[in-house]
Amino acid sequence: MRIIEDVKLDFRDVLILPKRSKLESRSQVKLVKEYKFMNDPVGLPYKGVPIIASNMDGVGTIEIARTLSKDLLSTCLVKHYDLETLIEFFSYDLFDTAMYSMGITDQDLEKYKEFRKRAMARYVCIDVANGYTERFVEFIKRFKGENEDVIVTAGNVVTPEMTEALLLAGASIVKVGIGSGNACSTRVKTGVGYPQLSAIIECGDAAHGLGGHIIADGGITCGGDIAKAFGAGADFVMLGTFLAGHEEGGGTVIEEYSETPVLENFGGTIKNGVVTTYANRKLRHDKYVEFYGMSSRTAQEKHGDSLKDYRASEGRVLKVPFKGSISDTVQDILGGLRSACTYVGANCLKDLPKRTTFVRVNQQISTLYGVGDLNR
Repeated sequence: MRIIEDVKLDFRDVLILPKRSKLESRSQVKLVKEYKFMNDPVGLPYKGVPIIASNMDGVGTIEIARTLSKDLLSTCLVKHYDLETLIEFFSYDLFDTAMYSMGITDQDLEKYKEFRKRAMARYVCIDVANGYTERFVEFIKRFKGENEDVIVTAGNVVTPEMTEALLLAGASIVKVGIGSGNACSTRVKTGVGYPQLSAIIECGDAAHGLGGHIIADGGITCGGDIAKAFGAGADFVMLGTFLAGHEEGGGTVIEEYSETPVLENFGGTIKNGVVTTYANRKLRHDKYVEFYGMSSRTAQEKHGDSLKDYRASEGRVLKVPFKGSISDTVQDILGGLRSACTYVGANCLKDLPKRTTFVRVNQQISTLYGVGDLNR
């Protein structure tokens, strides 16, 4: 047993220091990035806004993929789409803004082989909860050896050594994050994890030294966290819970009427020096969508896999507020990211890490009157 004494940081532990800027408007900031990947014999560059919808139920849907592609954002599709749906989608739809998602079981591999006979996905995400097993590394080697023209994303890990190992095994992009997801309970159930900001900094440094790239996956609670992830050196940022609850994600909208009255239309009168206030009262009406981690019991049972008796559920089930169209959220994300760049004088997203200095803090925002609706 040993203890790492160095302090490791999450997004909530820092803010970005503002710096002088020559930018006159947020509209001048360019968010599109272009990458060429290691382990890619084809050499076709990626070009887009490097934000990815996670391969989670309610997020990694075809409908979300089509909507996000309009702004050059990407989507990692859930792996539970049937074969014919995936073949049709990748044959006639998106190519550079969608990822095929799979695990490492024999069934996953056979399904992909059948898919490959009739369609092509340039980006394939090979996704497991624990990227530290020898079996996983060997699977990456085997898969890449049989599919040299595919850009492989592999994860999840949180240390430089495993980031390097996966890149050397054939991956081009490594997914970074364990236990940091908002719908993840791995840290609670197992005590295992790593603060996400430090993981991004350290794994990004290791990947870039080899010519590889990383995806910051998990822990995003607000638009500012996206800017922090890019500032820390992430090449891509993956969003799960943050993009949940939209109509394009499917799922049943749950309507609830609270017995707690909401006060509206405040007013008042003054008579003989006495102030009388009044307000209309109505019951609160809220809309939610159920959202859950993909290692939760709910996800396992939904996809025909009851939770095995040798494992625990490592995902949470959440009620996420229904947010309507995802287009509005995308606009808010991109606007916030442009604003972050202007605060530090970064003309483009590529320059954000060069202009980022993090300040350690013990509080992000004032909560005297609660958080409120940040999107109004």
